[in-house]
Amino acid sequence: MRADSDTGSTMPGAGITRRALLAGAIATGAGVAGVATARTATAEEADSRAPERTWAVISPRGRLHARLGWGPAGLTWAVSLRDRPVLLPSALGLRLDSGAVLGPGARLTGFRRHRIHGDWTPAYGRRDRLTEESAELRVDLVDPATNTAFSVILRAYDDGVALRYLLRDAPGGTVTIAGEQTRFRFPAGAALWASRDESDYSAVSPGAIPVSSNGAGDNGPLADIPVTVRLADGGAACIAESAREHYPRLLLASVPDDAGAVVSYLATSAQRGGGPIQSTFSVATPFASPWRTLIVGGSAADLVDRGDLVTTLARPSLLTDTSWIKPGKAFRSNLTTAEGLAAVDFAAKRGLQYVEFDAGWYGPESNPSSDATQPIPALDLQQIIAYGRGQGIGVILYVNRIAAERQLDQIAPLYQQWGVAGVKFGFLREGTQEQNDWIFNSIRTFGEHRLLVNTHDDLRPAGLERTLPNYITMEGVRGNEHFPTATHNVTLPFTRNVAGPMDYTICYAQSRDQTTGAHQLAMAAVYYSALEWIYWYAKPGQFATGYPELSWFDAIPTTWQESRTLSGDIGEHVAIARRNGDTWFLGAMTNEQARTIEVGTDFLEHGEWQAHVYADGAAASAPHGTPVVLSERTVRAGDTLRLDLAPSGGQAIRFERR
Repeated sequence: MRADSDTGSTMPGAGITRRALLAGAIATGAGVAGVATARTATAEEADSRAPERTWAVISPRGRLHARLGWGPAGLTWAVSLRDRPVLLPSALGLRLDSGAVLGPGARLTGFRRHRIHGDWTPAYGRRDRLTEESAELRVDLVDPATNTAFSVILRAYDDGVALRYLLRDAPGGTVTIAGEQTRFRFPAGAALWASRDESDYSAVSPGAIPVSSNGAGDNGPLADIPVTVRLADGGAACIAESAREHYPRLLLASVPDDAGAVVSYLATSAQRGGGPIQSTFSVATPFASPWRTLIVGGSAADLVDRGDLVTTLARPSLLTDTSWIKPGKAFRSNLTTAEGLAAVDFAAKRGLQYVEFDAGWYGPESNPSSDATQPIPALDLQQIIAYGRGQGIGVILYVNRIAAERQLDQIAPLYQQWGVAGVKFGFLREGTQEQNDWIFNSIRTFGEHRLLVNTHDDLRPAGLERTLPNYITMEGVRGNEHFPTATHNVTLPFTRNVAGPMDYTICYAQSRDQTTGAHQLAMAAVYYSALEWIYWYAKPGQFATGYPELSWFDAIPTTWQESRTLSGDIGEHVAIARRNGDTWFLGAMTNEQARTIEVGTDFLEHGEWQAHVYADGAAASAPHGTPVVLSERTVRAGDTLRLDLAPSGGQAIRFERR
């Protein structure tokens, strides 16, 4: 990555100190040399007496225009998709514990624009190359009342816009923060798809987020991020955050005096309660806040393919070696040696990579005396690990937070010594700065001992799979193990899954499914999670005979070189195609309404392809009874496919070059 810059200053001698320059490098990801090329500000730009000022940054291909405004009333930001307004001028600011707000009344001391170039290769993901290309604006200010030097940094990518605060210096070198005043104000007619604590998403106006409670300190009209916005002109946006380190989690709140806006709310307690309330928190300067990210799509379907911006904004990996990280599919075993060995055999037969032992393998998980270094007598874990290693199958162990808080320093090196592949980390408390620090440091500790991490409970993505690539997936969703409606399933690709990986526990061939079997098959292509749980609630013997459609699960991987959303709308239907190597996998799902959709195959390269189709058969009275019908056909790039989907149905297609 490299950067080209231009700089402005509002007074002679107001050059940026080396300390602030280093802080800027921390905030932007550019090295000090990357901001060395500068130009002199024009007289108009340097006039510090101007009562108001607006700066603009334009994304590399001109798709998005972002503006930062400064004046006596404070700071604002705005975003448009070419000439279509997405975010109207919206107030910015940080609220300090003293009651002061950094923003209104701040004195302008300088600004800097630069372009960031290049791309980067993730350890795994929805694509094998991601772009860093963007335009950045940094505006430097000083708050006279507190003598705090701070900056606002605004970036425009072609996929979205991101904003963060940089606290450069303060008396005593510390700033204590009580909240943010970062607003998102949308054009008239906008609707939010919002959720709290793994509930279903529902469409509400910005001023009508339902009142909810976490049983502790965060109560009111609050929504967890990500939140998707449907604009009246058909466009869409997704509010997310990235690079959340040493900082509380972001939620969004309705604004009493502005029905068209939501405002950032910083968690003061765990989002399912528990632990102390932390209403303020302190940071040492220089310190960069997380990015407030607005991913922008011309439509809901267009939005889905732009979520990698959240990962790109996080800082690069802290793990020096990521070669051991192996994405894959996992199967949950019952807690006996015989069943564990059978689970390994099943995984090897069905093209899975992992077997997991869930809660109870070391005793009652809620008992504070349960020892996560001692398997229960019924489970010879060492035998199973060795047997799995011989067949290329790794073992993942569930660990409850209660045990991890006591035993983290023991279990991380011990599990590495045992040859364990990873941990499923349960009932975590994410919310406050202190809680988030503990989770981050725990994941890093596991990574330093070559252990994958899948976090469970109400956690939300922040791009940290770039910073800690062993953080391979997370829950933070009302999962498929609750047997939700098809409408819920076709809402998630446009909401929760946009911002990051989502562990959704595919439940195949279960009588409680409210969807067809083809709908469940399609999930493996529609949803992104580098570690994918499938056959949830199943036992190996269930699939001993029959089920030819399982060849779909056998073949499908969990990471991709390309991903393309072909069709869809929030809560209605979705069709996504993804490529791994020379094979494409297409998943399509509908809500409770039967529908026929047509999708193009321009994603295929020239020549003939064999399409292996897993489709809904004749609709049964209950969706789970609708059979999966297998067929094959030859297709060419550019052909249009007609997909007939039963109520709560789906279709899965594997394309192989002929």
